[in-house]
This record gives sequence, structure tokens and C-alpha cells, in this order.
Amino acid sequence: MDNTRISLRPFNISDANNLFTWANDENVTYYLRWNTITSIEAARNYIQQVVIPHAWRRSICLDDRSIGYVSVRPESGSDQNHRAHIGYAIGSDYWGQGIVTKALKMAIPIVFNNFPNLVRVEALVEPQNIGSQKVLEKVGFKKEGFLRKYGFNKGEIRDMFIYSFLSTDQIL
Repeated sequence: MDNTRISLRPFNISDANNLFTWANDENVTYYLRWNTITSIEAARNYIQQVVIPHAWRRSICLDDRSIGYVSVRPESGSDQNHRAHIGYAIGSDYWGQGIVTKALKMAIPIVFNNFPNLVRVEALVEPQNIGSQKVLEKVGFKKEGFLRKYGFNKGEIRDMFIYSFLSTDQIL
């Protein structure tokens, strides 16, 4: 994959058709906390009501076409603003091509720059999601531990691994 074809940018309402293409795939949304999007109208509403107001959510683009997302949500409260959670997904047609790894390597420095109090970015990953674990490790995230029955997702409480990347860490 030619890395110059990959970019990050804010979402636009005009991305609804592309978002629907990958967010309508249950294989893509299985590990996500939000449900599969079932119509273009729902994709448009999701962009308008959830994505655009979000503190930091960017479209992963291939040739400026939305094929996924990276989202960073800083903790709220002045005593917690040193920490943020990262999430991401990409259309299944693009799995295994290094696109998410490249997108995270692009996103991390921008996020630390945009949020000057940020010291730590965390990712929670289910043990079965081997692909996501590999992505985080390729970027330079450190696996810190196993959290039993930690995250609620799709109606059940699931085990999670926790990964972190600190502002002093080096992107691999």
C-alpha cells in the first residue's frame, strides 16, 4: 500500500455513503461499542449527531474516501485530562494492509499536540481481537494488563487487554 494515499481528516456529511459501506458490516462493528449502521440516513445522522460534535474523531481516508475512523476521547474533569481513550475501525476490505497502523502513527502526534495536558492514550482490546492487538503493538503501544469482565459491549460484559502509549514513548 502506498502510504501517500492514506490521510486523516474530519468527517463531513458527504461521507455518509462511504461510512455506511463499512459501518454496515457486522464484522467491522463486532468489537465496537456502537451498533452496525443499517441505512444511509442513519449514517448521515450518526455523522451529524455523534461524529462531528466529538472532541477528536477523524476519518481514515484512502484517496480522500472514508474507509474507517480513529477516535480519541479525553477523560473529563481537570484531574483526569491527562488521559484519553483511543478507538478505531476500518472496512474489512482493507484489513491486513497496514492502513490502520499508518493512520494511528499519523494520529498520535496530532492528538498529543491538540491536547497539551495529555500524557497517556489508552486502548481497550478484547482478547479475541488479535488484529487490533497487532496494530497497537506495531505503533508502539505497551500491553499493560488483562482486565477481567471489564468492558460492556453488545449486551455482555467482556474481558479486555489494556494498552497504553505515553507522550514520551516513541512511535515505532
